[in-house]
Amino acid sequence: MSTRSNQLPKDEGLDISKLLPKIIRKWPLILLSVIVCLGLAYLYLRYTTPMFRISARVLVNDEKKGGSALGAAADALGDLGGLLGTKSTVDNEAEILQTRYLMEQVVKDMHLNITYIKKGRVNDIEIYKSPFTVQFVVPEDTIKATGFDLELLKNGKISLKSGLLDTVVEFNGKITFPKVGTFIITKTPGQLFVQDERYKFSIVSVDEKVAGLMNDLSVSVGNKLITVIDLSINHPIPKKGEDILTELIHKYVQGNIDDKNEVADSTIKFIRNRLAFISSELGDLEGNIQGFKQKNNLADMTEQSKLLVQNTSSFMNELSKVETQLSILSNLQEYLKDESGNRVLPSSILPGDMVFTGLIDKYNALLLDRDRRLLGVTETNPVITNLDKQIKNMRTDMLANLISTKNGLEITKAQLQGQMKSVEGQVQQIPATERNYLNLARQQQIKQELYIYLMQKSEETAISKTSNIANSRTIDPPKSEFKPFSPKKSVVALVGLFMGLAIPIGIIYLLDVLNNKINTKEDITEATEVPILGEISHSDDSANLAVSDNSRSAISEQFRALRTNLSFYHNENEKTKVILLTSSMSGEGKSFVAINLGNVLAITGKRVLLMELDLRKPGMSGKLNTSNGVGFTNYVVDKSLTAKDIVKPLDIHEDLFIVSSGPIPPNPAETLLNPRTKELIDELRTQFDYIIIDAPPIGIITDAQLLEPHADVCLYLVRHKFTLKNQLHIVDDLFRTKKMKKIGIVINDIVLSDSYAYGYGYGYGSYGEEIAKKGFWKRIFKG
Repeated sequence: MSTRSNQLPKDEGLDISKLLPKIIRKWPLILLSVIVCLGLAYLYLRYTTPMFRISARVLVNDEKKGGSALGAAADALGDLGGLLGTKSTVDNEAEILQTRYLMEQVVKDMHLNITYIKKGRVNDIEIYKSPFTVQFVVPEDTIKATGFDLELLKNGKISLKSGLLDTVVEFNGKITFPKVGTFIITKTPGQLFVQDERYKFSIVSVDEKVAGLMNDLSVSVGNKLITVIDLSINHPIPKKGEDILTELIHKYVQGNIDDKNEVADSTIKFIRNRLAFISSELGDLEGNIQGFKQKNNLADMTEQSKLLVQNTSSFMNELSKVETQLSILSNLQEYLKDESGNRVLPSSILPGDMVFTGLIDKYNALLLDRDRRLLGVTETNPVITNLDKQIKNMRTDMLANLISTKNGLEITKAQLQGQMKSVEGQVQQIPATERNYLNLARQQQIKQELYIYLMQKSEETAISKTSNIANSRTIDPPKSEFKPFSPKKSVVALVGLFMGLAIPIGIIYLLDVLNNKINTKEDITEATEVPILGEISHSDDSANLAVSDNSRSAISEQFRALRTNLSFYHNENEKTKVILLTSSMSGEGKSFVAINLGNVLAITGKRVLLMELDLRKPGMSGKLNTSNGVGFTNYVVDKSLTAKDIVKPLDIHEDLFIVSSGPIPPNPAETLLNPRTKELIDELRTQFDYIIIDAPPIGIITDAQLLEPHADVCLYLVRHKFTLKNQLHIVDDLFRTKKMKKIGIVINDIVLSDSYAYGYGYGYGSYGEEIAKKGFWKRIFKG
């Protein structure tokens, strides 16, 4: 015989072969669960507000990624396009579209923080074109989310309810509500206000609504090789979602144009200030020339003067251009040194210096980027701090470039002046009066050319401002999908089906895992090698006697099967067979099995004696309605008593007798160890064919082990769904250590609902006897 561990086998995981029969037996419960869950899924689909995805596409003119037709048109403007400011990349434009400030403008303009709802019997529905409109007169700084119920009364007034507020107001009448503000309710032109319909509206803060819309908004650049931005927003009302996305794009385009106009306005302002200053200087020079001529009576220049002017005209032109550029650079230098605030610089003032023009474009781009980001963050934000550092470095680079350019022009100016002096040295014969005149004429020419240049740039800038267009355009207007993306019917139906199957199966599995009692025959065979001699099903009859002479019930056949199995356990040479009944704990049915086993043995014509040796808690005599005044304990104490004095016949059968326990002794174990116990059993062996001893539970006390030497076979009772699994190690230990010889297990009180193959007759009744069918609900909850 193989040895076994004293411990029960541990669960090694989910055993489908064991779980599947239990699941199949509970098919009505699983079917009901599937029906309920699919019904809930239908209700969810029926009353859940569908969500639609609204999409749009915007094309951005990004020169870094190939540009577009819009970019080509801008390039065709030549130098005028440079006056429009910097060009943004598609990634920057995508970030701008996701700024909170842009969405806040949309919410404020469209009053999206006020939601209008039509009340239904089960579900409320948001409406876009409401028959009434709520307009704020004086909103609170911080609005608390509040809902109002509204109903049109027969007298034309409206009933308004919200929390403690319950009032009747007129249309266009002011309503003041705490933490909301003062507002009025007006009728919407063109919308029918149905009197029987119930409405409500909710008011939330702009910040809360902006946060909700930002969560539903998606902006992405799908392909890095193109300059197209994909926008989408989720909304339950397709038309409203389209309008929100349209307004968002409109605000973005308008902001882009405003940025370009800001650069153009800065350039125009700078040029006009310089024009006013040059105009004043030019007027003073012209007055000086006129006075000089009148004072010296000069009417016409001499031939020598004409020759000097002709020879020096080229030098004067060059010198005037250099002085013009120096004047512009001096003004720009003062402009850059003014650190009172970051201002957009005029661009394309020096068209010949492409390096400096590029620096101005980058500088303006950083300023505009900083202004946009400040709409959503503070100046202490790391991104803003980084931009400030870049702006400062860019300003330093521009000043360095400006000084370098200015120094170069100063050298050029000195060279031209030297050449002029050389020419003037050759005409020393010219009178001083004419030389003075020539100096005045030269200054006039320089100022005049500077004035004409600035006038030209002013006109160019004004023209470019009127032709300002956004660097993006909508190529796919906002449009809602035909079908809602949420909820998805197929997914919800599959989830409902899955939950309908998973919930009952999970409960069955969980109950099986948490069950610590013997539930199947496998629970016993896996825990011990002790053979199972009998399986007794549950008896609905309250009587203790379940077996009679002519009984054909399932339980009668099971006791007959136990009787047959016992015959293979006994030694045929022994006349009398002593059977000891014990169990793990009280309540497992030892007395019931002893009575019915005794009766089924007596039916065969054998003389059977029942011995009630549970001296601590006797119960057999009470179940048989037999007096327990004189019994085993009396025999042990009173040596004058004989076996005949304590053996009593039973009315159940003429061959069935009982020895009751007698009065409960103070020392049951010592009483069983008394030598008269052996004398009594030896004497009774000569009088009866079978002696069945009802002993106390061996899992609690050791009385059953004290009686083991007197027994030929031990029946260890295990009650279905009552005996604990870990108590099986008791019978396994008795079997392995051979503390009890010829031990076998009898499973008692098997519930018919758990119809696994437990033995003869079990699960299908007895021949000729019908089994009552269970109702539907009992099959669901009892299996």
